[in-house]
Parts: sequence; structure tokens; C-alpha cells
Amino acid sequence: MPAVEAIVFDLDNCLLATAEIGAALVEPALAAIRAVNRGRLSEARLQAAFADIWRHPLDWVAHRHDFSDAMRAAAWREFARLRVDTPLRGYDDLATLPELPVARFLVTSGFRVLQQSKIDALGLTPMFTGIHIDAIDEPARQGKQALFARILSDHDLHPAHVLVVGDSAESEIAAGNRLGMRTVQILRPGVPCAANASLHISGLVDLHALLAGCPPRRPPGTTADTPTSR
Repeated sequence: MPAVEAIVFDLDNCLLATAEIGAALVEPALAAIRAVNRGRLSEARLQAAFADIWRHPLDWVAHRHDFSDAMRAAAWREFARLRVDTPLRGYDDLATLPELPVARFLVTSGFRVLQQSKIDALGLTPMFTGIHIDAIDEPARQGKQALFARILSDHDLHPAHVLVVGDSAESEIAAGNRLGMRTVQILRPGVPCAANASLHISGLVDLHALLAGCPPRRPPGTTADTPTSR
């Protein structure tokens, strides 16, 4: 693998278990969606949508689960006002992040205020060369692929020398692949293994071995015929 000069990280379910913010914080938003559902989604489909909200940006969830205009508007109104006001811990290996001897960037998708409040609650700013929020509630939204391309351009980085680390096959992994970056899926608990990632790891500690030229260990939950690299 070419020498790694930088790593671009996702936030939710990569550095922070999204559930750590607490179900009580998002319950008013879920209740607002339910209040205007009016039979459009069955209870099972509604619960599936609510489960996806913990792993995907709301615009993706609304499209995937065919929200009505009223459901989408209610969700947008409530999520746009959410913020975390208490400290967050993040995953147990978060403290090893500043030890990675390369430039580090954070790119996260979601509502501007909520994502910024998570970043602040985790104290992440000193750990990164740059932080970018792909704000789905702003009209000039760029998307993760455009933000990745901007990082490459602004810092004169070649895609082959940059890792993208995250959990989502449809979001950061797909965006990194399209730009020719090396994609690494971090298999946090509950994250399904994605076939489109270049590598799979079980935690941030594996990145230290990867940067040292050692192949990543097989993460728990992968089968014998599921490669950790391709």
C-alpha cells in the first residue's frame, strides 16, 4: 500500500457511538414524524426508519423510507433544533487518535448544530488538522465527496496516499472509492460488513499497525471467506 499521508474520518459510529447521545434527545423528533405519518408507513416500516436514523443522515432515511412531505418537514424542524449539551466519551479507543502520525481530518454529515455539538462534547477540535460538516440543513450543501476532493486539493494530497475511515458503505466509503482513495470500514458493534471497502478494521488501534505496514487483523464477526482487504 502507498505511504499514508493523511486520514479522513467519519464521526458517527466511527469515533462516537451515535446512541451515546441518548434516545431521550431524539424522541421529540421521532414523535413529530409519527404524528404526521397518518398511515403512510406501517409500524414495522416506521420502526425500521427510526433504526436507520441512528446510522444514516436524515435525508437518506427520508428518501429510503419514502417519507411524505409532512413527515420530512416535521423531521427537519425537530432535528434542526437538537444539540448535545453534556460531555460525550466516544469509543474507548478515541484517546489513541492523536497518536496517529499523519494529518487527520473529520468529515461528518448531518444537521449543523447537532453535529457541531457532538464535536464540542467530545473535545475533538485539537485532534484534527481540519473539521468539515456536510450540513444537510443548509442550501449550499457540498456532500462528502466534494469535501473529500476539497481536502485533497487544499492540502496537495494524492488520493492514493489518503485513507477514508468510516462505517457507511453508502456514504464515506462510496465517496472515497469514487475519488480513488483507500477506504477503510471500521466494524464497530452493529455495523454490517461492507463489500465495497478496501480494508476492514475493528478499531482505531488497527490503524497504527496499518500505518506501520502490518496487515489489519481479521475483525470479529467476519467469516473465513470475508477478506479484510482487497
